[in-house]
Amino acid sequence: MRRTLVAVAAAAVCATAFVAATSPNAQAASTSRIPAHVFAPYFEAYNGDSLSGLSSQSGDKFLTLAFVQTPSRGSCTVYFNGDTSMPIASGTFGSDITAIRAGGGDVIPSFGGYAADNGGTEIADSCTNVDSIAAQFEKVITTYDVTRLDLDIEDNSLTNTAGIDRRNKAIKKVEDWAAANGRLVEFSYTLPTTTAGLADSGLAVLRNAVSNNARVDIVNMMTFDYYDNASHNMATDTQTSANGLVNQLRSLYPGKTTAQLWQMVGITEMIGVDDFGPAETFTIANAQTVTNWAKTQGIRSLSFWALQRDNGGCPGGAAADNCSGVSQSTWQFSKIMQSFSSGTATTPPTTTPTTAPTTPPTTTPTTPPTTAPGTTTWAPYTAYTVGQIVTYNGKRYQCRQSHTSLPGWEPPNVLALWLPL
Repeated sequence: MRRTLVAVAAAAVCATAFVAATSPNAQAASTSRIPAHVFAPYFEAYNGDSLSGLSSQSGDKFLTLAFVQTPSRGSCTVYFNGDTSMPIASGTFGSDITAIRAGGGDVIPSFGGYAADNGGTEIADSCTNVDSIAAQFEKVITTYDVTRLDLDIEDNSLTNTAGIDRRNKAIKKVEDWAAANGRLVEFSYTLPTTTAGLADSGLAVLRNAVSNNARVDIVNMMTFDYYDNASHNMATDTQTSANGLVNQLRSLYPGKTTAQLWQMVGITEMIGVDDFGPAETFTIANAQTVTNWAKTQGIRSLSFWALQRDNGGCPGGAAADNCSGVSQSTWQFSKIMQSFSSGTATTPPTTTPTTAPTTPPTTTPTTPPTTAPGTTTWAPYTAYTVGQIVTYNGKRYQCRQSHTSLPGWEPPNVLALWLPL
C-alpha cells in the first residue's frame, strides 16, 4: 500500500501485560479469532496512534497492521515500520492487541508495503537466507499468537525474482512448521491490480508460489492506483478486476471449484481520493455497492487503506494519510463495510501435537482397508475424524487428527493431518 505522506517513526507503544504467546514454542491459539469473511482495514502503525483506541472508536474489531519490515537493506530482522524502537515483542502493541481480543476482534500483521518494497527493506528482498525469513514470519506468529499474515508486495518487489522465490520458499517452510505443530497459519498476498485482474508481475508471484508448493490462502487485490488516465467507477472496476482474478486463479489452481476460487479473493480499496487523484475516487456510494457485492459473491476478505483516513477532514483535497479527501462523517466507510464480517472463525486441528511428528504413525495399514475406501471426496468446512478415508485428486488419504477442514488444507498440503495411502 502506498503512503502518500512521509511517515516518521513513532515511539513504541508501551504494554504492561500481554496474554499471547511470546516464544517460538509457545502454545498456539485454539481457535482463530478471524471470521470466515472478514472486514479488516489497514491501521497505519507508524504514526503513534492508539491501535486499540481507534479500533474502539471506529468499531472496527479486525485490523491489518501496516507494516512490518527491516530497518535497512541486508537486515534479516523485522520491526514495525523498520523502526528499531518498535521490535516484534509484547511491548509493541501487546496491550492493544489484548484489548482488541477482549472485544472479540483480532489483528493481521502485514509485511512489506510500498515504502519497504521501494526501499529494499521488505524482508525477502532484504534478507537472502530463506530460513531466516521463515524465522521472522514465525516470530511474528508466535509473539502475537496470530493466525494470518499479510504480505504486501508491490513496486520493486514485483521484479525481484530472487526475493519472490525466497519469500515463497519461506512461506512453505512456515506452513510445514505450522502443520507439524497443529497451528493454523494463513497467508494473504496483497498485490496491485488492473481493472481486468492482476498484471503479469503479480501473477508471477503466484506462479512461483505454486512451483514452491507454498499455499496462498487469499489473493488481496489493491483495487486503486490504476494510473491509466481513464475515467473510473471504482465499484465497477472492483468487480471486473475480481472477475478477472478468479479466471486467472482458475488456471493456477485447476483443482478448485469456482466457489473455492472466490473464497481466495480479497479486496482492498483506498477510500476517497487515491494517489492518482480525483479521477480515481472511491465514494461512499461505492463503499455500499462493493460491500453488498462482496457479501453476495462470498469473497474472503474486505479492507481499505487506511483507518486513519476514514474522516472528512480534507474534502476536495488530494490523497493524504490522515483524511479521505471527500465529504464524509468520521468512520463512515467503516460503518458501511463492517457488515461484511460474518461466519464462524476458522479453527486449527482440535488435537494439537506437543511435538512435530517426524515419522508417519506406526499403525500405517500395509494393505488397503477392506471396507469401501475413498468414497468420500475431501471438501473444505467438513469435520473429519481419525481414521476416516477420503480421496483428493484421485489419491486416497487417511485422517491422522480430528479437525474441521479449511480451503488450503487439502490433504497433500497438510500431511500432519492426512496420511497418504
